[in-house]
Amino acid sequence: MNKTQLIAAVAEKSGMTKTDTAKMLTALLEVTKKEVNKKEGKVSIIGFGSFYMQKRAARKGKNPRTGAAIKIPAKKVLKFKASKKF
Repeated sequence: MNKTQLIAAVAEKSGMTKTDTAKMLTALLEVTKKEVNKKEGKVSIIGFGSFYMQKRAARKGKNPRTGAAIKIPAKKVLKFKASKKF
């Protein structure tokens, strides 16, 4: 399901217009991004799950084409943990 299909499904289920649903979904995504990018940011939706950032340590990897060893730098990655009720 892509964003357009999600908007159509939510609009049908809620009785809202597709335009209003698109605005609501865009605002929800922007607020979620902003909150998760904070130092200790986490967004939890009861019955659905939690979004949070986690640091991934630097590690050694292997170039699949040449087989040469490469260094993969540390970075932050977005994580999602589903609720037990999900």
